[in-house]
This record gives sequence, C-alpha cells and structure tokens, in this order.
Amino acid sequence: MAAREASKEYAAGFAAGIATVFIGHPFDTVKVNLQAYNTKTQVKEFRNAFHCTRQIISTEGVKGLYKGASSSFVGVAFESSLLFGLYSQTKQFLQGESLGTRPQLQVIVPSAAYSGAIISLILGPTELVKCRMQIQGKNSALSSYTRYNGPLDCALKTINNEGIRGIFRGGLTTLLRESIGNAVFFTTYESTRYYMHSRLSQTRGRVSKILQDVGIGIITGGLSGMAFWAAVLPLDVVKTVIQTAPDSKSCCNPFQTLYSIYSRVGLRGCYAGIGPTLARAFPANAAAIVTWELTAKILGVERD
Repeated sequence: MAAREASKEYAAGFAAGIATVFIGHPFDTVKVNLQAYNTKTQVKEFRNAFHCTRQIISTEGVKGLYKGASSSFVGVAFESSLLFGLYSQTKQFLQGESLGTRPQLQVIVPSAAYSGAIISLILGPTELVKCRMQIQGKNSALSSYTRYNGPLDCALKTINNEGIRGIFRGGLTTLLRESIGNAVFFTTYESTRYYMHSRLSQTRGRVSKILQDVGIGIITGGLSGMAFWAAVLPLDVVKTVIQTAPDSKSCCNPFQTLYSIYSRVGLRGCYAGIGPTLARAFPANAAAIVTWELTAKILGVERD
C-alpha cells in the first residue's frame, strides 16, 4: 500500500473514532459504573442500567454522562486511526496479489489481532484515565476513590502515586480484549459485508449506491460491534476492576481477577454492564463503519 493511500486509511479511521465517542460515550459511562460498583459484593450498587443513568443525571446532570470524554476523544480517535490503518495495511500485505472479494479468515484474523494488540498500547493508559474519571460522583459511597480535576490531573496523580507502571495498569487485559475482540469484529464485518453486497448486487439500478452502502455499513458495523462485546465483555469487566481499584497493590492478573469476580458475584458479575454495552455497541460501531467507509470513499480509497 502506497504511503499516500495508507495516510487516507488513517485519516478515515480518525474520523470514525470521533463518531464513535460522540455517540457511544454516555453508554460507556453507565457501563463502567456498573462494572466498578456491581462486582464488589452480592449487593448491587445500581439495580440496572436505567437506575445507574438516573443516579448519574440526578447528581451530576447530563454532563455526568460525558465524564472522561475529552481523554476518550483523543485516545479513541488516534486508536481508531491506528486500528483501521494498520488493519488495512496488514490485510493488503498478507493478501499479496490475491485480491479476491471473498473474505479470507487466514488474512482477516491475524490482521485484526495484530492491529488490536498494537492499539492496546494507546488504549491502556487512555482508558485507565477515562474509567477513573467516570466512576467519580457526588455520592459519598465513592469516597474511597481519589478525586481528580480532569484527565491530565488524573494521569499526573496516577504516575505520581503509582509510577509509570501505574498508568499502564490493566495493560495485559486490554491487549487480550483488543486482539481477541477485533479478530471477532473484523471477521463479522468482512463476512456480513460480503454477504450483503452479494445479495444486493442485483438491486444496484433501483437503489442509490450511496444509500445502499450506508445501509450496509449501519448493519455490518452494528452487528460487528455487538459481536466484539459479546466475545470479550468478561475481559472488559476485569479491565475496569483492575484499573479502578483504589488499592494500587491489588491483583493485576486478568485470570485471577476474573475468578475472584466469579467467586464473589457469580456469572452475572462477569457480564456486568452488558445492557448499556450492547445498547452502545450497535449505534456507535454503525457510526464508526459508515464514517470510515464514507471518508475513505471521499478521499479516493478503493475498497474491494
């Protein structure tokens, strides 16, 4: 892939990241609060996602749903740029001269897993800051957590209190989540996209090409996002617990932490926040895929 063509893929991915945060961040705030507080004991802090949302809005207003959004905009935009850019480049490299339209799992899975592993190096610190900002509230029950004035203050206090290693807390769990999750995401995306394009090819003359592409992007993006989170939600719960633990010396082993959550709360604890996660997954990832594809098309990137 030529450097100019590659830069267009990165630019399209950057735009996709902004769209993802704008639509999905409020759902993510609810998810993080459910994961942080409903995995401690058998007694739930929040009855469900709606109760959690009402609590946040009643104490902090709508802006409470966008806590940590500034770090998310920066982190997710660059992460998305890297993810889509690296995936496209790696996929083309592994395909070589074989440019058939049928999805090739032996190309898609390693390309997606590799891209996910690389972006986890950026996502780890930015998500730690985001999660710690999101669990802050006016409720006195949250007093065991350090208070932060903003994302930069959170990052600096974390480094000051826990060292450089502290900002990368939960890094292994993030790597596992991103490599596995993105392998599932892009496999679902490429497969459903190929299937829908092949089925709808005969309607090209009756339906506007751009409307058809947007419709396919919404469905493929939404389904791929839901598949991602259905596959890795327990790892995401573990990541949230590790990154938001008040005690910096608490366990960072993802498998021990998962077992600990299961022992305390049962299977429901491993899927804490599944409601807002799946509710967010469809619109946020639909927006990401549509934005990615349309931006790439505007920039002149050819899709197979």
